[in-house]
Amino acid sequence: MKLTRHQIAAAFLAHTQAMLERNEAANNLMLGIAMRLAEHPDRIKTPPYLATVERESGLLAAAVMTPPHRVIIYGESADAVPLRLIADDLIAGGWMPPGTIGPAAVARAFSQVWTVARGGQFRIHTHERVYELRQVAPPAGVPGALRVATESDLDLVARWMFAFTQDARLDGTVESTREIAEFRIDDRDLFLWDVGQPVSMAAKSRRTTHGVAVGPVYTPPDFRRQGYASACVAALSQQLLDAGWEFCALFADLANPTSNSVYQKIGYRPVCDFDEYVFE
Repeated sequence: MKLTRHQIAAAFLAHTQAMLERNEAANNLMLGIAMRLAEHPDRIKTPPYLATVERESGLLAAAVMTPPHRVIIYGESADAVPLRLIADDLIAGGWMPPGTIGPAAVARAFSQVWTVARGGQFRIHTHERVYELRQVAPPAGVPGALRVATESDLDLVARWMFAFTQDARLDGTVESTREIAEFRIDDRDLFLWDVGQPVSMAAKSRRTTHGVAVGPVYTPPDFRRQGYASACVAALSQQLLDAGWEFCALFADLANPTSNSVYQKIGYRPVCDFDEYVFE
């Protein structure tokens, strides 16, 4: 059993991509971020942590961290031994992740390993579910249309993205979310549902080989419960499938039954559960 720390995302993908793509939708977070790191190294302000644990038969575990965010963890199982190698390597290298996110059993196992090795405690932050869509069931009777966000929408989109981070209890400042909004608009990845004014937002996010993630999705409180988010996500998902992607994937907080129900009604199907933990 051997741990390898990779200096560039392309090397990390050479060791992980084939295994992760056996369940591409479930692993879209790690795959998508690694592929984005490989495609846009110029956007990385702090070098990422990229590690694999392998044996002769193949990949056992992997980790990706883009500081200051939580470490994304993958495990062939919840076996603590390869996860301990990652924890020990993080500590030896001076990496101090604020938490972890990954498939439920693996994320919990890594949190236990981390706190034994580093001290402190861990607590659950979010229970999430990964969904996959291959055919859209669009909602009927919702007024409005999908359009791409433009530079003139930047102030609005930046406010909405920061509000989303607050609602979802994610890391992010006004400045950092505005910078992300600028990148997303430049890349034509942000979309608005417009009824004469924007009322909901959804984004095209991480790309993998065969699929693309949707998120974040945000509707201001004054425009909720009118079907706008459903229509926005459905229209964007259909556009992505029409562009040639085989599937769309997204994450939903299990503490929000409304959003989970909405996504399933438009065709998203559960794939697996992810848990996010905070280290204290």
